[in-house]
Amino acid sequence: MIVALLVSLRPRQWTKNLLLFAGVLFSRQLAHPDMALRAGAGFLAFCLLSGAGYLINDLRDAEADRQHATKRNRPIPSGVLPAGVAMVALVPLLAGVLGTVAWLGPGFGWVAVAYLALNLAYTLALKRQVLLDVFAISIGFVLRAIAGVELLRPVALDIELSPWLLVCTFFGALFLALAKRRRELANAGTHAASQRSVLEHYSPELLDGLLWVTAAASLIAYALYTIWPGTVAKFGTEALLYTVPFVAYGIFRYLYLVRATALGEDPAFVLLSDGPLASCVGLYLAVVLLILYRS
Repeated sequence: MIVALLVSLRPRQWTKNLLLFAGVLFSRQLAHPDMALRAGAGFLAFCLLSGAGYLINDLRDAEADRQHATKRNRPIPSGVLPAGVAMVALVPLLAGVLGTVAWLGPGFGWVAVAYLALNLAYTLALKRQVLLDVFAISIGFVLRAIAGVELLRPVALDIELSPWLLVCTFFGALFLALAKRRRELANAGTHAASQRSVLEHYSPELLDGLLWVTAAASLIAYALYTIWPGTVAKFGTEALLYTVPFVAYGIFRYLYLVRATALGEDPAFVLLSDGPLASCVGLYLAVVLLILYRS
């Protein structure tokens, strides 16, 4: 039962919450143990929130998931995890979030509330609304980025929320969400609508066009960020420009995986399973750390 509950929380998806470390990373506070600890606590809080969201989603969609080729094997649709147990498990999950919020401050708390509300809206309605479904996913990532800054404000009053962080996060997440829909549509074939109702409103041509737009917007936004006068002044260097090739390769590699393989329905799985993409992310982080923390 415990194993089934842990599986339902989808810990593999928690890699998305690593975005909570963006604030401490790009504010060059990662070397300060108290700052890193606060980011870690924020990461844990969002993992608990994400897990609660997945439980609610699986409880609501259990019947539809039983018609899906892979989702039918999830603990709740398959009956391995009783619905009553899943509902009871929501209590300690949300209690853990409240405890963390009490320490990290009200700014972080309001973002966490907004994230939970967005997840509920997505589960109840937005996931069935064309385009709004992928926008909701993208905004969820933006809220994670904002939370990563808000958790530092009580102890770093001069920290600022970079608009570039929000722009790059929004377009990057929108790209991943559209790629997920494109792969779902291809993998499901004629059964797409029965597995996810919103897919009947999408077409391969529409998704391909939107993918190109968001891929270009993500790359251009990040490139502009690296050479923006405010960025250069903040870090005292233009060297972040040299990280652009890593971002470009990561985007192009993901496009390749979505179009040429059966991968793409699960971005977290793609990141963990594709060696070249994982290596690219690792090298990118290493170079960013070298540039920002070299002194």
